[in-house]
Amino acid sequence: MNSYTSKDIIQGKNIVVVGAGISGIGAARLGAQKGAYVRVLEKDREAVDADKAKLLEDKKIDISFGEHAYKQFADAHMIVLSPGIPLGQIKGFVPEDVQVYSELEFAYWFVQAPVVGVTGTNGKTTTVRLLEHVFRHAGYNVFLGGNIGVPLSEYVLSGQEADILVLEVSSFQLELVRGFRPHVGVLLNISPNHLDFHTDMQQYFRSKMRLFENQKCEDLAIFPEQMAETLQEGNWTRAEKKFFSAGKNWDCPALIGEHNQANIQAAALVCARWGIRELEVEYALQDFQSYPHRLQQVCEKNGVLFIDDSKATTLEALKAALKSLHRPVLLLAGGVFKGGDPESLREVIKKKVRTIALFGESRDIFQEAWKNCAQIFWKETLQEAVEELNRLATPGDVVLLSPGTSSFDLFNSYKERGRAFQEAVSKLHEHSSF
Repeated sequence: MNSYTSKDIIQGKNIVVVGAGISGIGAARLGAQKGAYVRVLEKDREAVDADKAKLLEDKKIDISFGEHAYKQFADAHMIVLSPGIPLGQIKGFVPEDVQVYSELEFAYWFVQAPVVGVTGTNGKTTTVRLLEHVFRHAGYNVFLGGNIGVPLSEYVLSGQEADILVLEVSSFQLELVRGFRPHVGVLLNISPNHLDFHTDMQQYFRSKMRLFENQKCEDLAIFPEQMAETLQEGNWTRAEKKFFSAGKNWDCPALIGEHNQANIQAAALVCARWGIRELEVEYALQDFQSYPHRLQQVCEKNGVLFIDDSKATTLEALKAALKSLHRPVLLLAGGVFKGGDPESLREVIKKKVRTIALFGESRDIFQEAWKNCAQIFWKETLQEAVEELNRLATPGDVVLLSPGTSSFDLFNSYKERGRAFQEAVSKLHEHSSF
């Protein structure tokens, strides 16, 4: 068990878990397994279906719906807050002497295997999947989870014993860590994101850097080379520091673009900590498969290539996608704007993009920022935008979905948005030999 705490702190205690998403349910089940009395608070009754309600009932976990109230927190010994729920939403209800933790922190108390934690604005999922792939090639038993979809609580509940835990870690999860300590921590990059959640860029940056604050001198902290000067100011970590760039030309058929070269280099530095040589990394790269909705080549017909990059939910991810392509681009962009400076993309748009189809909520922001850079039009739905770009495309073009925003105006997730794009592309040609 992790030395930060022990089962004695959990057993017989009252734990309040806020949020009944996948992380909240995982934390609740883990608390119950360790002998705590657990209450889950969820504002939205529809978030808990019959199967989830039955699971909680079987584990003797209480659940309350609706707006929060003081009495729901009054007897709590500790609180676990699901990622994405701002602390301010419950702060007024929390007794002064009660600590609030993230699910990541809570589950970490019960792990023993070494942890690799990867954070950053863009590239986290690609990098952790790449790490899992290379480690498995080298014969290690790996758990891949965290923000990528499988909470760390689920690993503890499963009883499995991995050699290495590879965790994608978000700023939401890091906001409320106390003792979480990765043996290797990686910051891939940092750019404006989630400014609808964080107060400003300073708070967002501080949240990311919490990944490194509990590391010891025998641990490793990996940062992008362009941040070397910034990190000289302040004592961000006691760990050994290493820096990476996109300087080496790694051969990976599934990962294109300079940004992915940097991701691979960061992963190679992690793997070296376990004695995995660059030659072994290169070998593993040859059969690595790209993740859906990340510069995923959907199909090519009549010389027009359709690419699904729905995971590009930030302006930096959109910029990286454009820079990775070497054909004229017809761009699909739009959704819920999360912050940043869209005018910073003007030069790359002028160089790479012939036509922009905007859809969704961020129409006015992008249209104003990118005017005179390319032909721009707006459609109410993604389907309509795809149809119009297909009509305008000529052989040699790329029709690229790379929204630069979150999906929550028209879709429930970036995955749903990506599937909608692929279905729209399929419908274009369903009566042809496509």
